[in-house]
Amino acid sequence: MNIFINDRPADITLDTEKTLGDVLSGIEQWISSSGNRIRKISVDGQALEDDALSAAFDRDVRDIKKLDILVSSYRELAGEALGLLLETCALYADAPFEDRPFIAKAWENSAAAYFLQTDISDIYALAGRAFSGEGLPVQELSIIAEERIREISGPALEIEGCEALVKNVAARMEELPLDVQTGKDQRAAETIQLFSRTCEKLFRIFFVFESEGLSLDTFVVDGLSGRTFMEEFNAALTEISAAYENRDTVLVGDLSEYELAPRLLKFFYALKNSSEIPAQSIPAL
Repeated sequence: MNIFINDRPADITLDTEKTLGDVLSGIEQWISSSGNRIRKISVDGQALEDDALSAAFDRDVRDIKKLDILVSSYRELAGEALGLLLETCALYADAPFEDRPFIAKAWENSAAAYFLQTDISDIYALAGRAFSGEGLPVQELSIIAEERIREISGPALEIEGCEALVKNVAARMEELPLDVQTGKDQRAAETIQLFSRTCEKLFRIFFVFESEGLSLDTFVVDGLSGRTFMEEFNAALTEISAAYENRDTVLVGDLSEYELAPRLLKFFYALKNSSEIPAQSIPAL
């Protein structure tokens, strides 16, 4: 069996693989390590989709002459999926009420929705609730989708644009102990929410960089490897969450001012310094 990936011969030697399913499983594991996904599969010139693909998994590799696999990067697939969601939001908002369930159903059955369900599950959940009329208005969902598209398509530019936000959130975290002590509970709660959302945004952007080749072992934050920094950051997040639930205001204040505020800034600037994203690629063939 000759294997081609994106129309290029792949130097893959079959060992214990006996079926098409065995081969595809190994290739998927291989390419996913670099942030890529299998997009299309053809066997001897015939495209396999859905039920046909499942039925072909048990085919003996000796009966297959040529396997063609189309691979796309995570960023490409995510951008397309979010773009279709944005288009669906606009269509849904302009449609008569009686047509909206059909629009929502068409999106739900799309490959884009399946990708979001498996790879960007929070957006998939938000969209499902919005289209059912139980969640955010679709206009707000559109704003969120647009932000995610910016993060996917231009992470370096998005990092540059959120510097003021990060500095403001860090300053509010430093002020959190005083807010707690003076009874400004609502402001304190808002600060925690802002901090959480900002961290989530930075982690999403980091994942985009990571999907393009950035490694936790080579990414450096304040002299620490990305892996070590993330472990310490997550430990501090877990500690402040427990302290907040236990109403330990002293510990919450200390952690927010001396642990989390400076770490947020350090993480941000390390990401900003990593704005030169490695070129999109699949593993060497």
